Amino acid sequence: MKQLFLYLLLSLYLSVALGSQSECAILLHGMGRTSLSLGLIEEALEEQGYRVWNESYPSLTQSVDELTEPAIESGLAFCNSQQSEKIHFVTHSLGGILVRYYLQDHLIAKLGRIVMLAPPNQGSEITDEMKDGFFYKAILGPAGQVLGTDGDSLPNKLKPIDGEIGIIAGEKEGASWFLPEIPGEDDGKVAVERTKLPEMKDFLLVKADHMFIMRDEEVIRQVVFFLRNGVFDN
Repeated sequence: MKQLFLYLLLSLYLSVALGSQSECAILLHGMGRTSLSLGLIEEALEEQGYRVWNESYPSLTQSVDELTEPAIESGLAFCNSQQSEKIHFVTHSLGGILVRYYLQDHLIAKLGRIVMLAPPNQGSEITDEMKDGFFYKAILGPAGQVLGTDGDSLPNKLKPIDGEIGIIAGEKEGASWFLPEIPGEDDGKVAVERTKLPEMKDFLLVKADHMFIMRDEEVIRQVVFFLRNGVFDN
């Protein structure tokens, strides 16, 4: 009986350990950021046994259409090379739009769960107000032009996607950095309500701003929890 118990305990341990090692996570940073911004999440996932792809992409110089396939398919190639049984996504801001855009016309057979941090899923008023300005155009490039809130903006034209989606939105104290008139609560750049999707499985609001939400300890813990369980630890 004792040997049977030890065997079952060892089997359970190996199933958990090997299960995480057979899963891969593709990390996609936000506009104007690099892979370094998601470094803490990368470390946390690797500690849990996930294979992790976290590389920079030229978010300020190319359109969403030009960015999406090279970034995501590089990640998919890495995960497939690791013989991953599941492929998850963890994104910040624009990264979430890339995933939604890719899944409009592509299927990922091993698609696992998707965690989006502060995604402008219904656009941002900042784009509405600033997209025609010279410096906004010069700095944020073509991708920054399509993230408005009107019905014809790219985020609002995308169809619902498959996959278990968890969204973490930030709420900061005080007025927005760029546009105090953002309606309701916001993270400094994106209104909380505009982060949501009808098809999302779970939603979490945290006290964090848009720029640094991915470095928040609670956010990182919740990312790992959602990939494991398909819900946040509320």
